[in-house]
Amino acid sequence: MCGIAGYFGPGHRADEARAIVERMTTAIRHRGPDDAGHWLDADGGVALGHRRLSILDLSPAGHQPMHSVGGRFVIVFNGEVYNWKELRAEEERYGARFRGHSDTEVMLSMFERIGVLESTRRFAGMFAFALWDRERHELHLGRDRLGEKPLYYSRVGTSLLFGSELKALKAHPDFRGEIDRDSLALYTRFNYVPAPYSIYTNVRKVEPGTIVTVHATGTSAQVFWSLSDVVAGRARPVLEGTQEELLEGLEARLRATIAEEMLADVPLGAFLSGGIDSSLIVALMQAQSTRPVRTFTIGFNEAAFNEAEHAKAVAKHLGTDHTELYVTPEQARDVIPRLPAVYDEPMADSSQIPTFLVSELARQHVTVALSGDGGDEMFGGYSRYFVGRRIWSKLRLMPAWLRSAMAAGIRSVSPAAWERTALRVPSPLLRGLADAQWGDRMHKLAGVLSSPSAGAMYRRLISNWQHPEQIVRAGRERESFITSQVSPPQPEGSVEWMMFLDAATYLPDDIMVKVDRASMAVSLESRAPFLDHRVVEYAWGLPTEMKLRDGQGKWALRRILDRFVPRALTERPKVGFGVPIDQWLRGPLKEWADDLLGADRLSREGYFDPRPIRLAWDEHQSGRRNRQYELWNSLMFQSWLEQETTGATTTRSL
Repeated sequence: MCGIAGYFGPGHRADEARAIVERMTTAIRHRGPDDAGHWLDADGGVALGHRRLSILDLSPAGHQPMHSVGGRFVIVFNGEVYNWKELRAEEERYGARFRGHSDTEVMLSMFERIGVLESTRRFAGMFAFALWDRERHELHLGRDRLGEKPLYYSRVGTSLLFGSELKALKAHPDFRGEIDRDSLALYTRFNYVPAPYSIYTNVRKVEPGTIVTVHATGTSAQVFWSLSDVVAGRARPVLEGTQEELLEGLEARLRATIAEEMLADVPLGAFLSGGIDSSLIVALMQAQSTRPVRTFTIGFNEAAFNEAEHAKAVAKHLGTDHTELYVTPEQARDVIPRLPAVYDEPMADSSQIPTFLVSELARQHVTVALSGDGGDEMFGGYSRYFVGRRIWSKLRLMPAWLRSAMAAGIRSVSPAAWERTALRVPSPLLRGLADAQWGDRMHKLAGVLSSPSAGAMYRRLISNWQHPEQIVRAGRERESFITSQVSPPQPEGSVEWMMFLDAATYLPDDIMVKVDRASMAVSLESRAPFLDHRVVEYAWGLPTEMKLRDGQGKWALRRILDRFVPRALTERPKVGFGVPIDQWLRGPLKEWADDLLGADRLSREGYFDPRPIRLAWDEHQSGRRNRQYELWNSLMFQSWLEQETTGATTTRSL
């Protein structure tokens, strides 16, 4: 795992160019503290930089930038190609000879033999690369299929800058970052800025499964893999057999993928929450290991957020070498001032806090950690798949006026009154719902009832601020992937359609951003076996009833896990990987948050309209509503903006 950076453009002397690219890579040193390399082509006007976290081939033979044997290509590469041994054997049959045993050498050999596009289609892994073609004077920027690894680029004057993180681009002397209000509007809805946009007007993200080629006269893009084609059945294997045979095939595919991802020349372990996804990954790791697998989890003393006891029980049953750390609220809150620097652009998934903490814990013992990320999106793990299908199947039969009337009736009762009503009803179910902010859930239901279409319902279910243009001054919400799917690969409103949208948007732009930045901030490589494209294609070939059945998701994963872990250890309600933001905003974070969200401050800075934000703040402080998600969204932008404008994050009152 590494960090890459550089630029393509004339106008710099050799000594000046070297100093610039060194500054760009130094800015992302955390992604690769073990080695640094730089290469310049003065005639071509290109500078490539690399920071290395040594995982495979720790010798100098793995140093980057790396040249192809024929001299045509030079590459800087971030990530892992897991099937490199298979590809290397193929290259050797064609006469290739290798100095070391890195996947990067194999990539270069293939680029020379069969070309950039066809080679990239053969790579199984997570990656971002910048490849300079000395013969054609072209720079290729490639990103893996599911968007596990990041890659930004920006046209600045006559140069094109690129880097693994925004801080690398910002280290170039010509970079000017103007906040994009339209991207900010998207952020307020989704909690992240979706690709291809960034928080800056002149910066874009290479989209998953895409190669952007930079010429002297412009740029072009080629898609080498499309999730839409996979979901539609145009680019996946046709699976045949009985249900048991399909389960056997899935287990075999996961075993093979995990075996590849366990290859490393450094210590390796896994994150373990005790849930279905991480438990299955660890079980299949332990089944193929001759010694106990290192597993890591963090715990919280707040029972509603603690999964450590479940993880400990699974670890004991599997016989792993388990490490757990119970984190105090103070330790968790101490992470908050670091978030703007870790994430580079606003990102408001509060599980970024425990993700950083468990990465920090694991890095004390290992350099690589496998995770269960992707299991929910590929195998139907989110409750909204059941709720959305059930609700829409009924709503579409109702006339619009009736749905609107029902929504108005629900909204006429305050959330607090709904909760008081639930508590007076002699029903354990309703009392439990009341404890889970039932009033807020009822008001969210009112919004769903008034949705004119399945697409609008889905957007409401996944949205944070429902009306971004009322929050962001002069911001116009751009068309995003979710709103631009004119011909979706699955029927709108279906479970498969929702899973596809989550996998194409929420997964790369939220989940993988969260994991990549948190892990790389502490120089830890995280690998996600569920996101190997061969697993993804197999998963989408399974019948839906092998994913969602009997009111539960991930049916196939559960049945495979039954072979290794007693069901009693893993069958429980899904617990989010979160922290009690709602309580903290009324307690230890109150002063900090009130300062960042002050009406005068918001008016002076000019990005947010203070009125809806202060209303949400007052409702939250009074206890009338739980507005933690909207407030955390606004706070993460404000905290990022403070660092952007002053160079430091205020830590007083935390």
